[in-house]
Amino acid sequence: MTVGKSSHHDKRRSSATPSDPAAGSAAGAQDGGPSIGRTLAEARLAAGLTVDEVSSATRVRVPIVHAIEEDDFSRCGGDFYARGHLRALARAVGADGDALVARYDEIHGTEPVQLSPVATLEAKRIRAASGRPNWTVAMLVAIAAVVLLIGYNLVNGKPGKVSAGAASAPLPSTASAPASPTAVQPPAPAPSVAPIAAAPADKVTVKLVAEGGTSWISAVDGDGKSLFQNNLDEGKDQTFTDPKQIKLVIGNAAAVHLYVNGKDLGPAGKDGQVVHLTYTPGDPQAG
Repeated sequence: MTVGKSSHHDKRRSSATPSDPAAGSAAGAQDGGPSIGRTLAEARLAAGLTVDEVSSATRVRVPIVHAIEEDDFSRCGGDFYARGHLRALARAVGADGDALVARYDEIHGTEPVQLSPVATLEAKRIRAASGRPNWTVAMLVAIAAVVLLIGYNLVNGKPGKVSAGAASAPLPSTASAPASPTAVQPPAPAPSVAPIAAAPADKVTVKLVAEGGTSWISAVDGDGKSLFQNNLDEGKDQTFTDPKQIKLVIGNAAAVHLYVNGKDLGPAGKDGQVVHLTYTPGDPQAG
Protein backbone atom coordinates (compact mmCIF):
# COMPACT_ATOMS: atom_id res chain seq x y z
CA MET A 1 0.00 0.00 0.00
CA THR A 2 2.79 2.38 0.85
CA VAL A 3 4.66 1.66 -2.36
CA GLY A 4 1.57 2.13 -4.51
CA LYS A 5 0.78 5.48 -2.93
CA SER A 6 4.35 6.68 -3.44
CA SER A 7 4.31 5.59 -7.08
CA HIS A 8 1.04 7.39 -7.72
CA HIS A 9 2.36 10.54 -6.07
CA ASP A 10 5.57 10.48 -8.15
CA LYS A 11 3.60 10.01 -11.33
CA ARG A 12 1.30 12.93 -10.58
CA ARG A 13 4.24 15.21 -9.71
CA SER A 14 6.07 14.19 -12.88
CA SER A 15 3.08 14.95 -15.12
CA ALA A 16 2.51 18.37 -13.53
CA THR A 17 6.10 19.56 -13.88
CA PRO A 18 6.80 21.52 -17.16
CA SER A 19 9.96 20.90 -19.10
CA ASP A 20 11.04 24.56 -18.68
CA PRO A 21 12.15 25.71 -15.20
CA ALA A 22 10.55 29.17 -15.62
CA ALA A 23 7.23 27.59 -16.58
CA GLY A 24 7.41 25.38 -13.53
CA SER A 25 7.92 28.38 -11.29
CA ALA A 26 4.97 30.21 -12.88
CA ALA A 27 2.71 27.21 -12.61
CA GLY A 28 3.58 26.73 -8.93
CA ALA A 29 2.76 30.39 -8.19
CA GLN A 30 -0.66 29.96 -9.79
CA ASP A 31 -1.78 27.14 -7.40
CA GLY A 32 -1.69 24.36 -9.99
CA GLY A 33 -3.57 26.25 -12.77
CA PRO A 34 -2.22 26.62 -16.31
CA SER A 35 0.70 29.02 -16.60
CA ILE A 36 0.49 32.32 -18.47
CA GLY A 37 2.38 30.93 -21.44
CA ARG A 38 0.31 27.73 -21.55
CA THR A 39 -2.91 29.80 -21.38
CA LEU A 40 -1.81 31.84 -24.39
CA ALA A 41 -0.65 28.76 -26.30
CA GLU A 42 -3.94 26.92 -25.70
CA ALA A 43 -5.94 30.02 -26.72
CA ARG A 44 -3.88 30.32 -29.90
CA LEU A 45 -4.43 26.69 -30.81
CA ALA A 46 -8.14 27.01 -30.06
CA ALA A 47 -8.28 30.01 -32.40
CA GLY A 48 -6.53 27.99 -35.12
CA LEU A 49 -3.59 30.39 -35.37
CA THR A 50 0.10 29.70 -35.86
CA VAL A 51 2.90 31.50 -34.05
CA ASP A 52 3.83 33.26 -37.31
CA GLU A 53 0.25 34.51 -37.74
CA VAL A 54 0.13 35.81 -34.17
CA SER A 55 3.50 37.50 -34.67
CA SER A 56 2.29 39.23 -37.83
CA ALA A 57 -0.91 40.40 -36.13
CA THR A 58 0.81 41.75 -33.01
CA ARG A 59 4.25 42.76 -34.37
CA VAL A 60 5.78 40.71 -31.55
CA ARG A 61 8.73 38.79 -32.99
CA VAL A 62 8.40 35.02 -33.37
CA PRO A 63 11.19 34.14 -30.86
CA ILE A 64 9.50 36.32 -28.23
CA VAL A 65 6.12 34.67 -28.85
CA HIS A 66 7.73 31.24 -28.41
CA ALA A 67 9.49 32.38 -25.23
CA ILE A 68 6.31 33.85 -23.69
CA GLU A 69 4.38 30.64 -24.44
CA GLU A 70 7.14 28.86 -22.51
CA ASP A 71 6.81 31.40 -19.65
CA ASP A 72 10.20 32.90 -20.42
CA PHE A 73 9.83 36.69 -20.20
CA SER A 74 13.54 37.50 -20.29
CA ARG A 75 13.34 38.32 -24.01
CA CYS A 76 10.68 41.01 -23.44
CA GLY A 77 13.15 43.62 -22.19
CA GLY A 78 11.48 44.38 -18.87
CA ASP A 79 8.15 44.30 -17.05
CA PHE A 80 6.67 47.21 -19.00
CA TYR A 81 7.23 45.50 -22.36
CA ALA A 82 6.19 42.12 -20.99
CA ARG A 83 2.81 43.52 -20.00
CA GLY A 84 2.42 45.07 -23.43
CA HIS A 85 3.27 41.80 -25.18
CA LEU A 86 0.82 39.89 -22.98
CA ARG A 87 -2.03 42.27 -23.80
CA ALA A 88 -1.24 42.19 -27.52
CA LEU A 89 -1.00 38.39 -27.68
CA ALA A 90 -4.14 37.94 -25.58
CA ARG A 91 -6.07 40.28 -27.86
CA ALA A 92 -4.90 38.34 -30.93
CA VAL A 93 -5.89 34.90 -29.61
CA GLY A 94 -9.04 35.91 -27.72
CA ALA A 95 -7.70 35.60 -24.15
CA ASP A 96 -8.23 37.94 -21.19
CA GLY A 97 -5.21 40.27 -21.33
CA ASP A 98 -5.97 42.09 -18.06
CA ALA A 99 -6.21 38.79 -16.17
CA LEU A 100 -2.90 37.60 -17.63
CA VAL A 101 -1.17 40.86 -16.71
CA ALA A 102 -2.55 40.62 -13.17
CA ARG A 103 -1.20 37.07 -12.89
CA TYR A 104 2.16 38.23 -14.26
CA ASP A 105 2.37 41.00 -11.63
CA GLU A 106 1.39 38.54 -8.88
CA ILE A 107 4.06 36.06 -9.94
CA HIS A 108 6.86 38.56 -10.52
CA GLY A 109 5.98 40.92 -7.68
CA THR A 110 5.65 44.00 -9.90
CA GLU A 111 2.97 46.60 -10.39
CA PRO A 112 2.28 48.68 -13.49
CA VAL A 113 3.39 52.30 -13.26
CA GLN A 114 0.44 54.62 -12.62
CA LEU A 115 0.43 58.26 -13.64
CA SER A 116 -0.32 60.71 -10.87
CA PRO A 117 -3.67 62.54 -11.15
CA VAL A 118 -1.87 65.77 -12.03
CA ALA A 119 0.14 64.10 -14.81
CA THR A 120 -3.01 62.40 -16.15
CA LEU A 121 -4.93 65.69 -16.27
CA GLU A 122 -1.99 67.42 -17.92
CA ALA A 123 -1.75 64.71 -20.58
CA LYS A 124 -5.48 65.03 -21.30
CA ARG A 125 -5.13 68.82 -21.54
CA ILE A 126 -2.24 68.54 -23.97
CA ARG A 127 -4.15 66.07 -26.14
CA ALA A 128 -7.22 68.32 -26.15
CA ALA A 129 -5.17 71.40 -26.98
CA SER A 130 -3.39 69.64 -29.84
CA GLY A 131 -6.71 68.81 -31.48
CA ARG A 132 -7.72 72.41 -32.18
CA PRO A 133 -5.97 75.35 -33.85
CA ASN A 134 -4.43 78.04 -31.64
CA TRP A 135 -6.19 81.16 -32.96
CA THR A 136 -4.46 83.43 -30.43
CA VAL A 137 -1.03 82.57 -31.82
CA ALA A 138 -2.29 82.96 -35.38
CA MET A 139 -3.70 86.42 -34.58
CA LEU A 140 -0.46 87.54 -32.93
CA VAL A 141 1.53 86.36 -35.95
CA ALA A 142 -0.79 88.28 -38.29
CA ILE A 143 -0.51 91.48 -36.22
CA ALA A 144 3.29 91.16 -36.11
CA ALA A 145 3.36 90.74 -39.90
CA VAL A 146 1.29 93.91 -40.39
CA VAL A 147 3.51 95.92 -38.02
CA LEU A 148 6.67 94.70 -39.77
CA LEU A 149 5.20 95.60 -43.18
CA ILE A 150 4.29 99.10 -42.02
CA GLY A 151 7.73 99.57 -40.43
CA TYR A 152 9.42 98.40 -43.62
CA ASN A 153 7.37 100.85 -45.68
CA LEU A 154 8.21 103.69 -43.26
CA VAL A 155 11.95 102.96 -43.47
CA ASN A 156 12.07 102.44 -47.23
CA GLY A 157 9.38 104.89 -48.29
CA LYS A 158 10.50 107.95 -50.26
CA PRO A 159 9.21 111.38 -49.10
CA GLY A 160 6.80 112.96 -51.50
CA LYS A 161 5.83 109.65 -53.14
CA VAL A 162 2.56 107.81 -52.81
CA SER A 163 1.86 104.11 -53.20
CA ALA A 164 0.32 103.20 -56.54
CA GLY A 165 -3.27 104.33 -56.76
CA ALA A 166 -3.28 105.89 -53.29
CA ALA A 167 -3.35 109.66 -53.83
CA SER A 168 -5.18 109.39 -57.14
CA ALA A 169 -8.11 107.41 -55.77
CA PRO A 170 -11.07 108.64 -57.90
CA LEU A 171 -14.09 110.24 -56.31
CA PRO A 172 -17.41 108.49 -57.01
CA SER A 173 -19.54 109.79 -59.91
CA THR A 174 -16.94 112.37 -61.06
CA ALA A 175 -15.01 110.37 -63.69
CA SER A 176 -17.07 111.57 -66.66
CA ALA A 177 -17.39 115.22 -65.58
CA PRO A 178 -14.71 117.86 -64.95
CA ALA A 179 -13.91 118.43 -61.31
CA SER A 180 -15.29 121.62 -59.86
CA PRO A 181 -15.88 123.08 -56.40
CA THR A 182 -19.63 122.62 -56.93
CA ALA A 183 -19.46 118.91 -57.73
CA VAL A 184 -22.06 116.89 -55.86
CA GLN A 185 -20.53 115.10 -52.87
CA PRO A 186 -22.08 112.34 -50.71
CA PRO A 187 -23.88 113.71 -47.64
CA ALA A 188 -21.65 113.94 -44.57
CA PRO A 189 -22.50 111.21 -42.02
CA ALA A 190 -21.55 113.47 -39.10
CA PRO A 191 -20.40 117.04 -38.45
CA SER A 192 -16.82 115.79 -38.04
CA VAL A 193 -16.52 115.03 -41.78
CA ALA A 194 -17.26 118.58 -42.91
CA PRO A 195 -14.46 120.24 -44.99
CA ILE A 196 -11.88 122.21 -43.06
CA ALA A 197 -12.96 125.81 -42.99
CA ALA A 198 -10.50 128.70 -43.36
CA ALA A 199 -7.35 126.54 -43.49
CA PRO A 200 -4.24 128.77 -43.06
CA ALA A 201 -2.57 129.42 -46.40
CA ASP A 202 0.96 129.28 -44.96
CA LYS A 203 0.48 125.88 -43.33
CA VAL A 204 -0.58 122.40 -44.32
CA THR A 205 -3.70 121.11 -42.57
CA VAL A 206 -4.79 117.49 -42.88
CA LYS A 207 -7.94 116.01 -41.41
CA LEU A 208 -8.55 112.25 -41.34
CA VAL A 209 -12.02 110.81 -40.69
CA ALA A 210 -12.55 107.06 -40.23
CA GLU A 211 -15.55 105.94 -42.27
CA GLY A 212 -16.64 102.36 -42.80
CA GLY A 213 -14.01 100.75 -40.62
CA THR A 214 -10.88 101.15 -38.52
CA SER A 215 -7.45 102.00 -39.89
CA TRP A 216 -3.96 102.22 -38.42
CA ILE A 217 -2.54 105.75 -38.83
CA SER A 218 0.96 107.21 -38.58
CA ALA A 219 1.42 111.00 -38.89
CA VAL A 220 4.83 112.78 -38.85
CA ASP A 221 5.48 116.54 -39.13
CA GLY A 222 8.09 118.34 -41.24
CA ASP A 223 10.79 117.93 -38.57
CA GLY A 224 10.28 114.17 -38.36
CA LYS A 225 8.36 114.34 -35.08
CA SER A 226 5.63 111.74 -34.62
CA LEU A 227 2.20 113.37 -34.27
CA PHE A 228 0.06 110.22 -34.08
CA GLN A 229 0.58 106.46 -34.23
CA ASN A 230 -2.50 104.42 -33.38
CA ASN A 231 -5.73 102.97 -34.68
CA LEU A 232 -8.38 105.44 -35.83
CA ASP A 233 -11.72 103.82 -35.02
CA GLU A 234 -14.81 104.26 -37.19
CA GLY A 235 -16.50 107.63 -36.57
CA LYS A 236 -13.34 109.21 -35.08
CA ASP A 237 -11.18 111.91 -36.68
CA GLN A 238 -7.73 113.48 -36.29
CA THR A 239 -6.44 116.85 -37.57
CA PHE A 240 -2.75 117.70 -38.08
CA THR A 241 -1.16 121.10 -38.93
CA ASP A 242 2.47 121.98 -39.74
CA PRO A 243 4.30 124.83 -41.53
CA LYS A 244 6.30 122.45 -43.74
CA GLN A 245 4.63 119.12 -44.42
CA ILE A 246 2.60 116.23 -43.03
CA LYS A 247 3.66 112.66 -43.87
CA LEU A 248 1.05 109.93 -43.46
CA VAL A 249 0.95 106.14 -43.49
CA ILE A 250 -2.59 104.75 -43.64
CA GLY A 251 -3.05 101.02 -43.06
CA ASN A 252 -6.57 100.60 -44.50
CA ALA A 253 -6.91 103.36 -47.08
CA ALA A 254 -10.57 102.82 -48.00
CA ALA A 255 -11.68 103.41 -44.40
CA VAL A 256 -10.13 106.92 -44.15
CA HIS A 257 -11.63 110.09 -45.70
CA LEU A 258 -9.09 112.83 -46.48
CA TYR A 259 -9.50 116.62 -46.14
CA VAL A 260 -6.35 118.55 -47.02
CA ASN A 261 -6.06 122.35 -46.80
CA GLY A 262 -9.83 122.67 -46.73
CA LYS A 263 -10.49 120.42 -49.73
CA ASP A 264 -12.26 117.06 -49.75
CA LEU A 265 -10.06 114.41 -51.41
CA GLY A 266 -12.33 111.43 -50.68
CA PRO A 267 -11.09 108.01 -49.56
CA ALA A 268 -7.33 107.64 -49.21
CA GLY A 269 -7.28 104.49 -51.35
CA LYS A 270 -8.67 101.00 -51.77
CA ASP A 271 -9.90 98.51 -49.20
CA GLY A 272 -6.96 97.01 -47.29
CA GLN A 273 -4.39 99.13 -49.18
CA VAL A 274 -1.44 100.63 -47.26
CA VAL A 275 -0.63 104.12 -48.61
CA HIS A 276 2.14 106.67 -47.94
CA LEU A 277 1.13 110.31 -48.43
CA THR A 278 2.96 113.63 -48.07
CA TYR A 279 1.19 117.02 -48.11
CA THR A 280 2.58 120.58 -48.03
CA PRO A 281 0.98 124.06 -47.93
CA GLY A 282 -0.93 124.88 -51.09
CA ASP A 283 -2.91 122.57 -53.32
CA PRO A 284 -3.41 119.08 -51.84
CA GLN A 285 -1.08 117.07 -53.98
CA ALA A 286 1.11 114.15 -53.08
CA GLY A 287 4.69 115.42 -52.78
